Amino acid sequence: MDPTSEAPIAGPETLPRKRLSRRAILIGSVIAVIALAGTSWLAWHLTHPAADSSTTAPGGGARRGPPATTVGVATAERASIPILLDALGTVTPQATVKVRPQVSGVLQKVLFKEGQMLRAGELMATIDPRQFELALQQASGQRQRDEAQLDSARVTLQRFRTLLGQDSIARQEVDSQAALVKQLEGTVVIDKANEGAARLNLGYTRVVAPVSGRVGLRAVDVGNVVNPSDANGIALITQVTPIDVVFSIPQDQVGELQQAVSAGSVMKVTALDRTRSGTLDTGVFASLDNQIDTTTGTVKAKARFANSQLTLFPSQFVNVQLLVRTIDNAVVVPVTAVRLGSSGDYVYVLNAAERTVSLRPVKRGPATVDKIVIASGLQVGERVITEGADRLKDGARVVLPGDAPGGGATPQASASAPAGAPAVAAQRPAAAATPPSAQQRQRFLDQVKDDPEALARRQALLAQIDRGDPAALARWQQIMERRRQGAPAPAP
Repeated sequence: MDPTSEAPIAGPETLPRKRLSRRAILIGSVIAVIALAGTSWLAWHLTHPAADSSTTAPGGGARRGPPATTVGVATAERASIPILLDALGTVTPQATVKVRPQVSGVLQKVLFKEGQMLRAGELMATIDPRQFELALQQASGQRQRDEAQLDSARVTLQRFRTLLGQDSIARQEVDSQAALVKQLEGTVVIDKANEGAARLNLGYTRVVAPVSGRVGLRAVDVGNVVNPSDANGIALITQVTPIDVVFSIPQDQVGELQQAVSAGSVMKVTALDRTRSGTLDTGVFASLDNQIDTTTGTVKAKARFANSQLTLFPSQFVNVQLLVRTIDNAVVVPVTAVRLGSSGDYVYVLNAAERTVSLRPVKRGPATVDKIVIASGLQVGERVITEGADRLKDGARVVLPGDAPGGGATPQASASAPAGAPAVAAQRPAAAATPPSAQQRQRFLDQVKDDPEALARRQALLAQIDRGDPAALARWQQIMERRRQGAPAPAP
């Protein structure tokens, strides 16, 4: 072989494979077994959580299952519930009159101020009366002349009748004179009518208010020639006391309202402002329209208000609340307590001793903004779940806002528990409750300054603390404890 020739390079397939030692194989097997065991333990731990202090059964033993849910509760109570009908209404005056002159002439005086309240018959303006005074004198003179002629004709007729009785005159002359008397009598009647028309036109030169109400902006000034054909007239008078509000109600409510009206019930109506926070005036239900609007399925109704404070203005839009009736001694709960399921309405009733809930079918009745009537299925004094019910089911365990962090009741709740109730788990001693400082109060209120309802609740809690209420102070301590632990603070 040529020594200068290169030796062939061995490829990967020509390299000898290195064998693993028995020790390496043993170590790898051990690692695989440990990894498999760890995976199996993790899967079992995730699917079978161990019982802890939060899942302790009422009897003291451990019970498996999901942790208890913090819920809000309310007590079913007996109260009178008003049945209100809300609608949007328009303020409508009972009378709107455009004052126009009845005769033509020069406007001589304007005796009202814009926006003034006028009484019916009050003088508003005057028109130059001279031409109408002259027309009245002319009509009066014509009447007096014709009356004189009538008197003369009657005397002549009496004389002719005397002569006819003596057979000294022809009957034709008597009949002619009688006809003349009747003609002159008709002429006098016409003259009296002309005189009355002239006197009426003279009276029209004094423009008076036809109705009581507020006068608007005047349309003419002194010196202008006015006539009955003027489109704007002299002014517009709107009657504002009393005043009506027209609103629409659903056609389903018509029967109930008609029954109330037939029974002579006086239904109270309240007019609210745009924000529904202020009451403008209170009145009574007046009447219903005689037909249903087929395009909207509603019926127009009218309510009457005294409007003594002039808070209602014509053509103003207002919110209307009609008190249809009042249900007395009804069992009521908050609206949030009633839920709708596949089988109907139901509530979760709290079992206070066991801290569990029971699903209870109920039959709901009328409702207001925050309360609802329970027609059947619930008794007065039973406590129902109002918050957190979406995470519950029948028999689920719950934690109340006043309970200790361990899930048991507070010392006050334990003292009020009935005899024979299961003992709760031991609790750690609570820290001494301290009232909030001024800075804490301010921060506590600033957090919900944009939510009026939450702000009102927090203000009420601080007011109870100021009065020395121990429950409110414990509630404050619980909120502070939740915040120190990083958990969201419960709603006060």
